[in-house]
Amino acid sequence: MTAALQSDFFGDNELSDEQLAQLSAFIQPYMAPWRSGSQVHLADYDPGDTGGLKPRNKAEARAWLRDRAGWLAHRQQTLAAQGRWAVLIILQGRDAAGKDSTIRHVMSRMNPQGCHVTSFAEPTSLELRHDFLWRYHRHLPARGDVGIFNRSHYEEVLVVRVRPEHLESQKLPAPLVTEGIWDQRLRDINAFEEHLAHNGTLIVKIFLNLSLQEQRKRFQRRLNTPEKHWKFSPSDIRDRKHWDAYTQAYEAAMKATSKPHAPWYIVPADHKWFARLLVASIIVSEVAKLDLHYPNPFARQPEVLEKARAALARE
Repeated sequence: MTAALQSDFFGDNELSDEQLAQLSAFIQPYMAPWRSGSQVHLADYDPGDTGGLKPRNKAEARAWLRDRAGWLAHRQQTLAAQGRWAVLIILQGRDAAGKDSTIRHVMSRMNPQGCHVTSFAEPTSLELRHDFLWRYHRHLPARGDVGIFNRSHYEEVLVVRVRPEHLESQKLPAPLVTEGIWDQRLRDINAFEEHLAHNGTLIVKIFLNLSLQEQRKRFQRRLNTPEKHWKFSPSDIRDRKHWDAYTQAYEAAMKATSKPHAPWYIVPADHKWFARLLVASIIVSEVAKLDLHYPNPFARQPEVLEKARAALARE
């Protein structure tokens, strides 16, 4: 991994097989198992892990991230020009896990015209009148675009599962609200994501794995810093009481929906610099697998370009 952190590792060109192998080796320990019958236990993933990396200072950590962000910005241009693939990045995590800041730092160099962030808060009355996937489908990225879901359709098997009042607000017919509703929704999510993959959407799913202790520290900083009060909600404290229930819901969701075409990555989130670096590395690794190239619409008609050059030269 040392070589992959060199300043010249991420240029504007495609990564070599050796570079991709190094990047894959770095992110592989954080991929949730996707083989049939595999279990996901968050206790097996240390939220304080830094992959053995120890930057000499914050500037060095920022440089590592900047290299990846620059590569992604260049590839975004190719993605838009080709117009065949879409990229959907799903960010899940507990309160204060760092979703907003991860988006801000990792996507900092992307063109906002082709990068759209959707944050999903509580559903509106209109959204509650539709099926549970409706509001998410409306915000999917078009071909050539990058879409980022800050929270996502997984809330429908997380917060809705842990807090029954949310399921009640969806006003489903009583016979459909059974003990099997969560397995049914997970099957629907799998079908939804498989459909997207079959139609050219690359799905990158990231769970920012924050520890209970670090969340407490971050909440305390919010409460003690006036300019951060807007980030705090009384529900944040209430949800801490359901920590174990949320853990079980996350594990069940990742076990059921981590697939080869849409794997889950469990990212240690106690150290923000490492979480951002790893998220950027994961996205680079996944995007690098796409067959992205600039189109050449005049390959069979080079005379069109020559005539255009001649016309400009005569002016």
